[in-house]
Formats: sequence, structure tokens, C-alpha cells
Amino acid sequence: MNTNTGKVTLLSAGPGDLDLLTLKAAKALAAADVVLLDDLANPDIVTLAPQARVIRVGKRGGCRSTPQAFIERLMRRYALKGLHVVRVKGGEALLFGRAGEELAVLREAGIAVEIVNGISSGFAAAAGLGISLTHRRHCHGVSFVTAHTEDHGEPDWAALAATRTTLAIYMGMRRIGSIASALLASLPADTPAAVVQWAGGIDERRLLTRLDRLVADATHAGFSSPAVILVGSAIGESVERAWGERDAWRDQAEVIQGGEPLAHVAIAHAA
Repeated sequence: MNTNTGKVTLLSAGPGDLDLLTLKAAKALAAADVVLLDDLANPDIVTLAPQARVIRVGKRGGCRSTPQAFIERLMRRYALKGLHVVRVKGGEALLFGRAGEELAVLREAGIAVEIVNGISSGFAAAAGLGISLTHRRHCHGVSFVTAHTEDHGEPDWAALAATRTTLAIYMGMRRIGSIASALLASLPADTPAAVVQWAGGIDERRLLTRLDRLVADATHAGFSSPAVILVGSAIGESVERAWGERDAWRDQAEVIQGGEPLAHVAIAHAA
């Protein structure tokens, strides 16, 4: 490794609430010379890096994005100048954030890399719903999955449904229709489901519903990216607590924003 180079910190900015940052993250930002800021991170995070040059390198699904190769070149260029580069990623850097590609590029260039973990939006979504993703009364695990593969295909939803784990689906709003259809081929229509938009942030919105109404209810309520889709029996715990009825989610959907219900929506039973 070239001792004249700087270093890169891959920093997990969490779901948006700066209070959820770790102390290690705050220290890394305070010591940063250059901050490469992801579009999904809270922009106010730069106040913790007062001496750094801030470069915004937004990457949003379905939107105009900074090319990944360009971001990698920036990290390498500034680090090779002896600077401390902090690459700020929304959520958890090691989960669906293309950190693997960045690590490979930096290591090939002989650049030291530090990783600072954070809270993924899937965990923030569960916290907002007040549920355990691995409630042992309902499941034996949780599966974190992105809705599209590298070749622009989709995961094997039947295989994922067969695991009987809670499914935390990232980057799935553009394909919510095909996701729901594929899961309905393997799961009961009344399987609890939820969508949490801007999980962990001040604009967080939560939809509680069931799998066969997921698409209609999410569309009607205007849910869009960035959002996490949660599917599984454990999701029903949130609805039971909110409505005081064990099976309330079988008949109604609910949209919650800022901790307060916006609407109860009647769900028509399938014929």
C-alpha cells in the first residue's frame, strides 16, 4: 500500500435522522477533507464536516444519477492526493449500496479503506411500524432483497416466499405490481404487507395492508420511492397493535404519517 496516499471511509448515513448516526461516523465526518454525498442521505449531514469540500454524487433509482464509475474515479483521485475522502451512503453502506465495487477499485489502487456501519432503511421501517422482523411467533428469519438483479431481471420470488421469512424488499416500488403478483402465487392473499416511504426520516409514511391489496392501496395512497416493502406474518403485529384487533389487517388498510393515521381504507374481500 502506498503510504503517501490518503484514505477513503465508506460511511453509512442511516435512514435520515442524524441522531441515528454513530459516534464513529461523526468523528469520520469531522476529519474529512472531501465528502462525496449520496442523494438519499440527509443533506444536513455536511454540517458535521465543516472543513470538507462537499461533492454531491446523487444516485436514485429511476432518476438521473451520477455514474458509478465517475464516483469511483473521484474517490481514487482525491485519496491518491493524500486526502481523507468520506463517501456518504444512505442507509447501510454494505447493503445494496455497490460498496463491493468501490472496495475492489480502492484496494486495487492501494488505498486504505475504512467502513462505518449504520442503520439500514429496512430496520428503520420496522422501527416505524413497531415490529420485530424476526418475531419467533411468526418466522425464523428475515430476507433482505433488492427487487432487481444486475441483469435487470427479478429475484426468484417463489424461492424467497418458500423461506417463510419476513421479506424486506428494497428498490421495489417501480416493480410493485410484478412483485405482488409473483408472491401471491406462493403466499396467501391475506399475508400482511407494508410500505414505508422515507423510513426513519421526518417525512416517513407507512402503509399497512395485505398482499392482495398492496398494489391498489400503495397506488391510491401515492406511495413512491424511496420506500421499503415488507411482507410476512410478522407485519400483522403492527396492525394488531394500532387497531386493537388481532385480524384488523384482513379487512382494512391504514396510512400513517408523522405517527398519526391519515385514513382507514376499507379493503374489499376477493370473491
